[in-house]
Amino acid sequence: MAVATNGTVSAAATDGALDVVTVKTGGTGYTTSGASATGTITSVPIRGDGSSGACTVTIASGVVTSVTVTTAGTGYTYGYIRNADILSQGGGTGSGVELDVIIGPKGGHGFNAVKELGGYYVMLNVNFEGVESGSGSDVTAANDFRRVALIRDPNSAGSAASSTTLRATKAIRMASSPTPGTFQVDEEINQATTGAVGKVVEWDATNRILYYIQTRFNDEGVDSNGNLTAFSTNAVVTGQTSTATGTPDTGFTDTVNGSSFTAGYSVSELDSDTGDIMYIENRAPITRATDQTENVKLVIEF
Repeated sequence: MAVATNGTVSAAATDGALDVVTVKTGGTGYTTSGASATGTITSVPIRGDGSSGACTVTIASGVVTSVTVTTAGTGYTYGYIRNADILSQGGGTGSGVELDVIIGPKGGHGFNAVKELGGYYVMLNVNFEGVESGSGSDVTAANDFRRVALIRDPNSAGSAASSTTLRATKAIRMASSPTPGTFQVDEEINQATTGAVGKVVEWDATNRILYYIQTRFNDEGVDSNGNLTAFSTNAVVTGQTSTATGTPDTGFTDTVNGSSFTAGYSVSELDSDTGDIMYIENRAPITRATDQTENVKLVIEF
């Protein structure tokens, strides 16, 4: 919720004015000036270091149920309501009431809207619900996640990213023949001839799509010489844990579940090394499923 200042509201604010009194304990035995156990007791003064504060006390069956400030007064930094003052205004012989006088912010309500309403914070909230891959989404349920980040102004295909979701993995469409094996999530993959190295994020057996990443770490993106080589051509890709193999379908150019393929390959929808990292947080691994919802909140103070 945005917080805006208003000169008219600020000028009308009264420092130390009272607006709210809460009932902590209602007590017993209270009556109105007409000796009724139900009704109101008016003109009860509010004591403290301010002046002119007054309230009306509402009772029901001899118990104080609410208090309404009728004169806000001015200059209060603390306040209280004496039982004796309630009785002097017609409260009968009641006792045991406890009332809390709520003191407003310095300068009065509306004097400094940003400070009063906590305008130094921004909360971002996102739900992962019903957006799993396999239905045109970029959000996978085949793997867990453990990092939440906020990135400002990343690019997609050379321009400012504007889509609701973007897939940050690369992908290979495998040929139907020979039949590809079943790759395992998080395993290392290697490609013959090119020497490319990657790490599996998801294997979509239905569409024969292998989603993967290439990081700067050994066995996850770089080879033993520290070089990062892109997967390309129709050279066989092998999983080092599953021993599954697949041949890239270099004759395939189409869009599947939101991923656009050219000659069997799809690049990340987020451009590498673009945008500014504003916030990053590592969490315990969160395992996903298609029938669950993850709610992620970030509260940032400026």
